[in-house]
Amino acid sequence: MSSPHSSNPLKHVAIIMDGNNRWAKKHGLPGIAGHKFGVERIREVMTECQKLGVDTLTVFAFSSENWRRPPKEVEVLMGLFLTYLKREAKKLNEGGVSLRIVGDRARFSDKIRKAIVEAEAVASTGATTLVIAANYGGRWDIANAARTLAAKVAAGELIADDINEDVLNAETCLAGQPPLDLLIRTGGDVRISNFLLWQAAYAELYFTDVLWPDFGPEEMHLAAEDFYSRQRRFGKTGDQIEAEDA
Repeated sequence: MSSPHSSNPLKHVAIIMDGNNRWAKKHGLPGIAGHKFGVERIREVMTECQKLGVDTLTVFAFSSENWRRPPKEVEVLMGLFLTYLKREAKKLNEGGVSLRIVGDRARFSDKIRKAIVEAEAVASTGATTLVIAANYGGRWDIANAARTLAAKVAAGELIADDINEDVLNAETCLAGQPPLDLLIRTGGDVRISNFLLWQAAYAELYFTDVLWPDFGPEEMHLAAEDFYSRQRRFGKTGDQIEAEDA
């Protein structure tokens, strides 16, 4: 797909994968079935993103607030996460995809933390990157970056007056990835639920009623088409952008 605004190609997509439980209920299945179908969708959407020329796909797998869910559901989600890490790392690497897990790992079990390290090592050479946000929260990300900078100032490694947006950004979880272009939420809710608060400042937002287990390559393609139908101004006027693209 070619962009009408070639200066702003779609390079980084993030997805809030919502609607697994509702999908399962709709189909008369237990909630775990929705989560299992949802995991399978990640591979298909990742492949479509590669076709679209996307460099990074970031998916919201488990938020820092999701620990409040019923203990049995949390247990199931942790089991699925562990299975995914062990099963998918080699497949991702063979498909040219590198894997990164971002978020606070401290609350995960030793088994999951070990699996994260091993999976990232196996899938580390791909030109495209899949980022899985697990036990992640946007406020936590910003606070963690601020805490890191404060420690550097206290240690004399940094002067407070030198802290700017670029310096703080370098300490966030997605440092080194392209700026976020498109944030998608499936499932019908119109909010970003503490996901990538810092990174989403100038991202295009796309909300769809499609439940995540039903969100496949075609839906991803439609979201990309919508992205390219918009004029991204970044504070400039429409006339300025049109003149630059002429």
